[in-house]
Amino acid sequence: MASVPSSTAIVATGLRKSFGDKAVLDGLDLEVGTGTVFALLGPNGAGKTTAVRILSTLIGFDGGQARVAGHDVVTEADAVRAAIGVTGQFSAVDNLLTGEENLVLMADLHHLDRAQRRRRVAALLDRFDLTDAAGKLASTYSGGMRRKLDLAMTLVGDPRVIFLDEPTTGLDPRSRRIMWEIIRSLTADGVTIFLTTQYLAEADELADRIAVLDRGRVVAAGTAQELKRGLPGGHVRLRFADATGLAAAAVVFPDASRDDEALTLAVPGDGGVHALKALLGRLEQAAIEVEDLSVHTPDLDDVFFALTGHPTARQEAVR
Repeated sequence: MASVPSSTAIVATGLRKSFGDKAVLDGLDLEVGTGTVFALLGPNGAGKTTAVRILSTLIGFDGGQARVAGHDVVTEADAVRAAIGVTGQFSAVDNLLTGEENLVLMADLHHLDRAQRRRRVAALLDRFDLTDAAGKLASTYSGGMRRKLDLAMTLVGDPRVIFLDEPTTGLDPRSRRIMWEIIRSLTADGVTIFLTTQYLAEADELADRIAVLDRGRVVAAGTAQELKRGLPGGHVRLRFADATGLAAAAVVFPDASRDDEALTLAVPGDGGVHALKALLGRLEQAAIEVEDLSVHTPDLDDVFFALTGHPTARQEAVR
């Protein structure tokens, strides 16, 4: 594989992995920028967790190449492990230890000396608002507290790349928001986050770039806005003060959907800057006044369904 620029934290080319005769990854290509949040979306069984396990050196693969933090995941596996942290779907917290003891255990595994260990543990307890609960058994922690402790344990080794495999599964909305704030603070410090999630609002809220995985391949990638605008159904809704303005605009935009009762016109378009400029230019040229304008694009639920053929949990709920 060619040398990878320092602005790239993770790059995978043509990754393949099968379990028996079932191909889980079938030519996976990924590139993740340093200090960004990258979200990998996909239905159950799409290969998200397998991708994380390969990139974090937990399992091997059948074909392709991958580098993490500038190191080959096969020939430089130890260097990759030294640079990363992994938080899986299920907490690695030891219920028989206190929160502080869990962190101390991780510090010992990273061979921190006593002074380093004390400073690191205290700093992480403070950062994750766990100081008051530090002496309590982890078995008494709420789901949100356990996930925070789990992530704090991952940070003991000061990783520059962190894999978060569905980190907020099972959390209530408040705990999920707290995790989002922590993730943002990590990227502000230059840490790269590789996130897998089935919560599309989470990807929309956090991710700088998103890839949609289906049947072991990336079927689309880009920013949330790029993915949404790539689907049909986007439009600009124009609202007019009276029926005269609406009728005049309907002549200018014959393909638009007209609502005489609401005095609105839905003009097909992706809502991009150039498209909006062109639309407003046509209105100005025709001397038509618009009372209100709003841009409507498909959401990530629509993107997910269109690309994978699988409804999201939210879409299932409304059926």
